[in-house]
Amino acid sequence: MLSVGLTGGIGSGKSEVSRRLAERGAVIVDADAVAREVVEPGTPGLAEVVAEFGAGVLLADGSLDREKLGSIVFADDARRARLNAIVHPRVGERMRELVEQAPPDAIVVYDVPLIAENGLAGMYDLVVVVDTPVEEQVRRLTESRGMIEADARARIAAQATREKRLAIADRVIDNSGTLDGLAAQVDELWGELTRRSGVPVGDP
Repeated sequence: MLSVGLTGGIGSGKSEVSRRLAERGAVIVDADAVAREVVEPGTPGLAEVVAEFGAGVLLADGSLDREKLGSIVFADDARRARLNAIVHPRVGERMRELVEQAPPDAIVVYDVPLIAENGLAGMYDLVVVVDTPVEEQVRRLTESRGMIEADARARIAAQATREKRLAIADRVIDNSGTLDGLAAQVDELWGELTRRSGVPVGDP
């Protein structure tokens, strides 16, 4: 089993790279998806979040208002650390369960936003960083996700710097250009991953 850490700043296009690797046969373990799962209605994780941040972080249907919670924690380092202390252990446990279900010869791609921030690079056989200039991240967040610019810049500032992410990269995907250019880089990366894993390139 080949273990690949995939990371990148918000708005970098990491999810697009992850999707394309999945199409080529990678087993994707998506930390963000797992983070949503562990705070679904009825879970101990959501109960602990509400106990910490109050019922105001819930939507009318009882689910977590991620935008409301985000506006709280991205403006306050201490509160963000408290949220991480609630969510991250549950995410780690669930991710381990998912990996145990993967075939022994799988190429497992851990789609994890905070590899650099949490010092996790050593957990993987190699780390792939999706890199995008900060101003392009801001443009994508404001145009595609509808964030106001101040919120977009706050989210970016709350993550590791571009330089810190690049410092842990074994491979860099430059996602500042076209989708065709991105596809070519993902193809090249997939070829390397299959060679390293011993899985024939043509396998699904």
